[in-house]
Amino acid sequence: MLHSYLTVKETGEHEIVIEKSRFICHLSRAASESEAQEFIQKIKKQHWNATHNCSAYLIGETDQIQKANDDGEPSGTAGVPMLEVLKKRGLKDTCAVVTRYFGGIKLGAGGLIRAYGKSVSEGLNHIGVTERKLMRIMHTSADYTWLGKIENELRESVFLLKEIHYADHVEFETYVEEKDKEAFIKWMTELTNGKSINTEGELTYLETDVSPKGD
Repeated sequence: MLHSYLTVKETGEHEIVIEKSRFICHLSRAASESEAQEFIQKIKKQHWNATHNCSAYLIGETDQIQKANDDGEPSGTAGVPMLEVLKKRGLKDTCAVVTRYFGGIKLGAGGLIRAYGKSVSEGLNHIGVTERKLMRIMHTSADYTWLGKIENELRESVFLLKEIHYADHVEFETYVEEKDKEAFIKWMTELTNGKSINTEGELTYLETDVSPKGD
């Protein structure tokens, strides 16, 4: 599992108009090639009467799956520039489909390359980008007399408090980077004079919005 990676924030779309042609960028996460293909077919079905539905996707920890499709546009003028934007932004597990409704004015090869690239770039700016960081959920159990101190210290620390459970003992769930796990246990043990029990929970991805403010 990757320590951290960037991907599109959510499934969405964004439209721009260039020389009377409508370019609608559709973006979605895709953890597998079948998911990417399913998304592409969904858009093609939705926009069955469009002039083109061009696509590109990057999948895998090392971008081992990369595909670009021009869907009838001149070779290399649509899918590849779309894919290049995804790569330039450092995204993973992301699928883009750009639907074009021809407006009557030909753009030429250079114009098409710029148009499809711009459509994906502006689509990402509009929909947003998320950083997914791998975190260990640490469980800290202690007597209720420690509730205030532990909560206050956690909220002022570099660690992110996920949740507090109130049962026979109070239990805190905290997001901790794997490399900081031992430091967290040591800090919490010292904080409570050894009166807390710290155990490892599951690994999960914590998402943070890192949407670009411009291209």
